[in-house]
Amino acid sequence: MRLTLSYTLFAVTAGVLCLAVVYVGMRYVPNYPLTSSNPRYRSDAPSRQEILRSLLTASGYALALLTAVGLVGGWLIAGRVLRPLQDITRAAHRAAGGALEHRIALTGPRDEFTDLSDAFDEMLARLQHSFEAQQRFAANASHELRTPLAITRTMLQVAAADPAGQDWGRLVSRLQDTNQRGIEISEALLQLADLGHAPPDLAPTDLATATGEALAAVRDEARTLGVTLTADLRPAPTTGNPVLLRQAAVNLLHNALRHNLPTGGRVTVATGADPERPGRVRLTVANTGPQLTAEAVATFTEPFLRGRGRTAETDPARRGHGLGLAIVAAVTDAHHGALHLAPEPAGGLRATLDLPGLPGLPGSR
Repeated sequence: MRLTLSYTLFAVTAGVLCLAVVYVGMRYVPNYPLTSSNPRYRSDAPSRQEILRSLLTASGYALALLTAVGLVGGWLIAGRVLRPLQDITRAAHRAAGGALEHRIALTGPRDEFTDLSDAFDEMLARLQHSFEAQQRFAANASHELRTPLAITRTMLQVAAADPAGQDWGRLVSRLQDTNQRGIEISEALLQLADLGHAPPDLAPTDLATATGEALAAVRDEARTLGVTLTADLRPAPTTGNPVLLRQAAVNLLHNALRHNLPTGGRVTVATGADPERPGRVRLTVANTGPQLTAEAVATFTEPFLRGRGRTAETDPARRGHGLGLAIVAAVTDAHHGALHLAPEPAGGLRATLDLPGLPGLPGSR
């Protein structure tokens, strides 16, 4: 209604101005009687005053007609213009009620309304993805935390039912391992929660230094698994949190070591300036391993998704919790970087952690 009244007011105002110009112009017409050139004929030509009175009368009817046309036309035009907004409003109400799968998919020429519709659809898609990921995360976290407790309860029930027949040393060792697994899952979940709510303290640091410390922490595990580590650590100055960057590097290395070939596996690690993106630095970890598909790799940063899906490895040395790459992705986001995962043609995974470089880095601006 407001748009209709605005259109009508504009049309009537434009009409009044046009008629006012004509009226003012008519006042400058010479005011002398018009007579016929033949004296036998009497002239009936109107005078200027009569013309002005007729003009005012006709203007009144014209403005009334213009007002009616403006109201009807303005109502139709406003309805046509606002129809896309009504579709967006209905979609917003449906989304508020939980129907995040609905999309507007507004058709027509590219204009402000289609841009708004596409942006709203993109927001709904991101909300739906986040909501579904949150639901999966809650369900998987509950399952992962319940598993060690259920195992502990079972072992204690068996020991209580037959105390004399228990190997107490073996039982205590198994209880310690199960308890340690629950602690590790809880700590990883807390780390994810901290990264999602509080931004880390950032300072100038070198990604190569953090990676070198991570390599030192996993060399014993690499020897145990029989995996060959090859490193090429070049300076990669960036702004970040050294502890978190070291943890991200450790997680990438653990993932590369544990999801490798049974024998003769290799892991290559490299840091330095990113030749493809001037002004940025990167850490690359590539390993040998089974053939992977791009569809499977796209889900690896989802929490509790292991290399074999939701199934844990039977070998304790290669067993993980499915949170390593999720933590790396969270650390990368906290540092305004990007994590790229891609399957290697010969088998295995290539993980690239890309971060902004410090000013003064070759190629930076």
